[in-house]
Amino acid sequence: MWRGTRMHSLLGVLLLLALAYLNWLPGRGPSSAGGPGGFKLPMPWLQPPMSFVGRAGTHFVDAVTGAPIYVNGWNSYWLLSARSPALSAEMLRRGRRMGLTVCRTWAFSDGGPGALQISPGRFSEPVFQMLDYVIYEARRNHVRLILCLVNNLDNFGGKAQYVQWAQAAGANVTNSMDSFFSHPTIKGYYMEYVKAILTRRNSYSGIKYCDEPAIFAWELMNEPRCVSNSSGPHIQAWIEEMAAYIKSLDTKHLITVGIEGFYGPGRGERLGVNPGDWAASLCSDFIQNSAVKDIDFASVHAYPDSWLPKASMEEKVKYLSVWVDSHLNDSEYVLRKPVLFSEVGYLQHAEANSTVDGDTLLKVVYDKLYNSAKKLQAGGGALIWQLMVEGMQMYHDNFSMVARDRPSTYNLIKEQSCRLQSLYGKEGDPSWQCSLPP
Repeated sequence: MWRGTRMHSLLGVLLLLALAYLNWLPGRGPSSAGGPGGFKLPMPWLQPPMSFVGRAGTHFVDAVTGAPIYVNGWNSYWLLSARSPALSAEMLRRGRRMGLTVCRTWAFSDGGPGALQISPGRFSEPVFQMLDYVIYEARRNHVRLILCLVNNLDNFGGKAQYVQWAQAAGANVTNSMDSFFSHPTIKGYYMEYVKAILTRRNSYSGIKYCDEPAIFAWELMNEPRCVSNSSGPHIQAWIEEMAAYIKSLDTKHLITVGIEGFYGPGRGERLGVNPGDWAASLCSDFIQNSAVKDIDFASVHAYPDSWLPKASMEEKVKYLSVWVDSHLNDSEYVLRKPVLFSEVGYLQHAEANSTVDGDTLLKVVYDKLYNSAKKLQAGGGALIWQLMVEGMQMYHDNFSMVARDRPSTYNLIKEQSCRLQSLYGKEGDPSWQCSLPP
């Protein structure tokens, strides 16, 4: 009797492992079915081991071992909206093949066709399952995600959609998009959305988002800006309130704002670091916004081609060097927090930049961050904007590329991954090994 019970138990375990293996194989499950909703085995203990990322002073660390973490990553904002889950999965696989460890992407799509949030607090379950799948696939590829929670721009709804929802509900809201940061009804909508995201249980892994180590950090907003200069205090108060709210729901993940890194009007000599006078009028301030207690690391963007459209390449390189140095120094000595250059983009049109020119700009950022990493300082890493796979042309912009179509850029990205791994990578890390020729 006992032997028969043991045999049944063993067969049960083997069957479970077989099902898990079939679900693990590339091309099986939702990615081949054409959409989320394929075979699922949502058992947390079956997921690949991964630790959370924490912060120790001015650098990121593995929350379990305390080892320093420096990031080479990328942006693919479109993963949630890809026309096929297979394309999102392929992008994550390609990123990992280059040694990239962090991908920044949208965790929002507010109103309109294919929305995740159809109306305040009302969600599309199929679209939510797509986000589940992106997170699930990220972990399988040993990639962590920075998930952005709303857009400053109108794309995918953004703050304009929240204002429209409040107006439609009869709230006394002006037409100014700045109302997003101050009106109680709109703030309530955002907080309700945040809670739904953080407490969501992944339908593929069985893990709540707030307990998922494949999420590197939450980003409050993509590039928060205002229309009126008087809204600056409202943005600052909004950052403080929303960061504290997320921490009340989730103490395991890091939080960043999502700002571009511009210095505000009270910053005196630092105003010369901005790309133009216009940059100080957008209500964000790198130091004040990033210094908020519940903000774990600073964010900076870099677009020398679009910020300085008439400058020569030599002038852009000089400007970019000053821009990066200023934010590294402020993060190391003023904020005492890591800084992530979470969007680094340059024009991909041949008439604007040759590949060699573009590589020059990217190399400026990479070299400075590598030198910061060597000193165990605040330069936490860089994320190139943005990488694509074939078949996603509808989400291309002037800064998009399929990396393998640009061998020099591909090799530069991979070389940076190798350099960072050589500093602090785990010996014999099975998830990725540098394969550049000596």
